[in-house]
Amino acid sequence: MKQKNSFADQVWMFFASVKLTVYTLVLLALTSIIGTVVLQHGSPEAYIRLYGPGLYNMIQVLHLDRMYQAWWFLMLMVVLCINIVVCSIDRLSATWKIIFPENISVNPRRFEKTKNRQQFESHLPMDRFARQAKQILAGRNGKVIEKNDETGRFLYAETGRWSRLGVYVVHASVLMLLAGALIGSALGFKANLRLDEGQAADTVFNAYTRLPIKLPFTVRCNDFQVKFYDTGAPDEFKSSLTILENNQESFTEDILVNHPLRYKGINIFQASYGPTTPDKAVFEITDGETGTVETHTIKNGGVVPLPAGAGNFIFEGFLPHYSFNGHDLGEAFIGRLDTTRGNNAQIVLPTRFPTFDKMRKGRFTVEVKSWDQAYYTGLQVTKDPGVPFVYTGFLLMIIGCWVTFFVSHQSVCIGIEQAGSGSTRVWVAGRANRNAQSTNLTVKKLVKQLKDVPN
Repeated sequence: MKQKNSFADQVWMFFASVKLTVYTLVLLALTSIIGTVVLQHGSPEAYIRLYGPGLYNMIQVLHLDRMYQAWWFLMLMVVLCINIVVCSIDRLSATWKIIFPENISVNPRRFEKTKNRQQFESHLPMDRFARQAKQILAGRNGKVIEKNDETGRFLYAETGRWSRLGVYVVHASVLMLLAGALIGSALGFKANLRLDEGQAADTVFNAYTRLPIKLPFTVRCNDFQVKFYDTGAPDEFKSSLTILENNQESFTEDILVNHPLRYKGINIFQASYGPTTPDKAVFEITDGETGTVETHTIKNGGVVPLPAGAGNFIFEGFLPHYSFNGHDLGEAFIGRLDTTRGNNAQIVLPTRFPTFDKMRKGRFTVEVKSWDQAYYTGLQVTKDPGVPFVYTGFLLMIIGCWVTFFVSHQSVCIGIEQAGSGSTRVWVAGRANRNAQSTNLTVKKLVKQLKDVPN
């Protein structure tokens, strides 16, 4: 009566299945395609606009909007890791016995029908030729096993038994890569931080969820500089950042695009910049009734009297982009006129159109004459503790692939038989678990050396 396998055996057989490996890899490939096609980490409005409310609900349920962090995608990666480990363990014992055998058995008959077998005759006596051949073979392959029978003498040597471990190095590299991805997804983050010049912060905001993340230090922007081409396009922009710990300055470093600051496993990249509210600006106020023109330098939030004591002008703020009738007019200052007659009005002053306020046709018109341009720096802050695992995985992958595809377990056998008239008949053959062309070349080189043995 056939005994049923236990539950543990069935689980082991399930995870040791090569079919499971194939199915898991196919699922990962297909879902990765979905993650490439479907917008990731977008806003609800963007999904509804692109896919409609019905598909958006399905995307939310299946977490396709953040697929690479979805529990089911991470579960597929975990299943693949377990599958690789179990398959490796299941086959390692047999491979281990091949690499480290208790006794190496030599069967010359295994080499009789190999395609690369070559034969020649030497004028040296058999014993003398055997001694010379043994030295040559030992110099090329190391330890030589000698065997004698009624037909003659056989010299056997092999190299590269350890190369059978190459596939396990590849398995280890895949595990390292998957571990790096899982660790980075679980413990890492990608966040954004906006700092005005002179501003400091110890909290960043997750780029996807917008949730706050506390840093183990404080970042201060000392200065921001930007250079422009003649066309107006930015040439170079950089931030001078200071790291503070316990309210003490640790160090200061300039960062540029592709030259980040790295500290305590956290990377700070120069990602963007933009104009921010200037500290002060010069405004020209014209009284349309009297023709009086007054110029004032006003700080942000400051108040100055209008000509003839007719009220006050207040500098309220700044907009990097002002939209008027569907057109972006660019940077604009915001102010308010409070007149004694009660004709109060909020006014917008686009810097690209100095006479814009005249369209309002009020008694007082305001024009921005000059200002000290100020910028904020946009920083991308990332942490990925899985990076060392990924780098290690890539290194192991290169080593494992090199061993697997370019190194083989080769065995060479030299048969020496007594021929007539005191001469010796010699044959040389080789076998390998892979890369037969390399083994054929080894046999040819060995035959050439043996033929060159002096008489």
